[in-house]
Amino acid sequence: MKASRITAVGLVAAATLWIWSGHLLPRETAESDAAIRTNESEAKKLFRVGVTDTSLLPHSRKLVLAGHTEADRRVTITARTGGVLTELKVRRGTLVKEGDVIAVLSDDARESQVAQAKSLVVQRQTELEAKQRLIASGANPKLDQVNLEALLQAAKAARASAEAERDRGVIRAPWAGVISDVTVEVGKAAFSFAGADLCTLVALDPMLAVVEVSERRLAGIKVGDMTEVRLITGEAARGKVRFVSKTASQSTRTYRIEIELPNADGAIPDGISAEVSIPLAPIAATNVPRSALTFSSTGDLGVRTVDANGVVGFIAVNVIEDEQTSMWVGGIADGARVIVQGQDFVREGQHVEAVPAAEYSASR
Repeated sequence: MKASRITAVGLVAAATLWIWSGHLLPRETAESDAAIRTNESEAKKLFRVGVTDTSLLPHSRKLVLAGHTEADRRVTITARTGGVLTELKVRRGTLVKEGDVIAVLSDDARESQVAQAKSLVVQRQTELEAKQRLIASGANPKLDQVNLEALLQAAKAARASAEAERDRGVIRAPWAGVISDVTVEVGKAAFSFAGADLCTLVALDPMLAVVEVSERRLAGIKVGDMTEVRLITGEAARGKVRFVSKTASQSTRTYRIEIELPNADGAIPDGISAEVSIPLAPIAATNVPRSALTFSSTGDLGVRTVDANGVVGFIAVNVIEDEQTSMWVGGIADGARVIVQGQDFVREGQHVEAVPAAEYSASR
């Protein structure tokens, strides 16, 4: 009986252990499997992004401004005396050289005054020579010679004045250029012609390209800088900065910049629209695709990056130069990994799977 009782107790204990093992061991295995599956699921759920390693490089910037061409010199030629306009040797578009005759004003009175002045000079010269012989012989006092010499000099001065007045009737070009406008006709007479406008003379060589620059962009532009100028007609020219204004326009608060362009053949016209590219001092910058730029949750413009642990970050940037397919920006550290594909679908602090941009594109 004792043996049977011990056997029965043993069977009951064995059955109890077997039942409890079914509750304990299988639960631990299920939890472990669930944890493994969760970790694998999380690993599979990491968002994949394409990145590129960036470099900080010295970038030569260009300041591109819209402006226009402007003649270096422009003058309205006026008459300095009265008379009848008998000759007009120019018309609109006429090219003239320095000293070329533009117009002639005729006045017979001026010729008469020159002839009279010349005769008086001859008379005074003769009187002086005759008196000098008498003075040398002692017949006349030496004071007469002084008086006669003074009269001769006055006569010569009157002759020079008359000739100058006559020469004012011939209007000449003060420098080389092109006649842009003519306001008189042959036969026009006015004895108060002095001060009347005859024509407008414009100098085409050199030609100026004029632009206005804001106060924020003025720094870095200096006299002597070489520039590239592209006209609206498609022609290109090179010139150097010859003037940078130190005073802002009262109406626009901009500063005038003048670029001198060689124009010996007159090919560049006055007043045509032009685009001027002014090189600025190099600055450290990073080149990134235009599509890589995005906005943060606070509205800042920048790029998203990935660190060594696969965590997404955001760097605000400032645009230095905008090119056709890429942009030069400042604010990115050398060697940073910038997200160039998928950056709009992740957020700061998120863990992602970062792959090179080429590999990312190939997997698509």
